[in-house]
Amino acid sequence: MNHKNNITRCHWVKNQPDIYIKYHDEQWGEPVHDDRLLFAKLVLDGAQAGLSWLTILKKRENYFKAFDDFDIEKVAAYDDDKINELMQNSGIVRNKLKIKSAIKNAGVILEIQSEVGSFNEYLWGFANNKTIHNELKNAGEMPAKTSLSEKISRDMKKRGMSFIGPTIIYAYMQAIGIVNDHTIDCYRYRELLLPRDS
Repeated sequence: MNHKNNITRCHWVKNQPDIYIKYHDEQWGEPVHDDRLLFAKLVLDGAQAGLSWLTILKKRENYFKAFDDFDIEKVAAYDDDKINELMQNSGIVRNKLKIKSAIKNAGVILEIQSEVGSFNEYLWGFANNKTIHNELKNAGEMPAKTSLSEKISRDMKKRGMSFIGPTIIYAYMQAIGIVNDHTIDCYRYRELLLPRDS
C-alpha cells in the first residue's frame, strides 16, 4: 500500500514529495500524441541525464517558460544570444551541451515532420501505434533499456539528434506511454490497460 487514499501505487513513489506522486498519478505512462509535448518531454528527459527526475520536475515550469512553451519552430531558430540567455537562467539546468542539444533536436523534429507528417507518427510507428504493457511485479524488473529503445536511439542519432542514448530513450518511452511500466499491483497499470481514444 502506498501513500495517500489507501491507493496501491508503484513502490518507487513511496515517500516521494507530492509533486512526484502527482506526476506518477497523472502523467507517467499516459500516452502523449502532441508533437509539442513530445518535444518537451524529450528535452526534459535529456536534461535529466546525470540528475534525479525530482530535480527536473521542480524545474519543469521554468523550462516551459524558458523554451517558449516548447514551440518547436521557435526553439529550432535559437541563436547564440538565446543560448547565452538560457545559460544565465537559474530555473533550468545550465548545461550548454544540453541546451544546444534541445535546439538541434528541435531542428531534426522539423525535418521529421516534413518527412513523416508528425513527430508523433514517427515515434509511435516504432511501437505499431500501441502501448507496450509490461507486467512488472516490482521496479527491480524494470529494464534500463531495451532493443526497441536502442533501435529508436540509433535512428535519432543517425538523423543528428543528441542526448538520446538508449537509456534516456527508454525513460522517454515510459514517460510518453509507449511503454506502461507501472507495476501490476499499481492502480495506474490497470487504468492504462483500458481502451482510449488516441
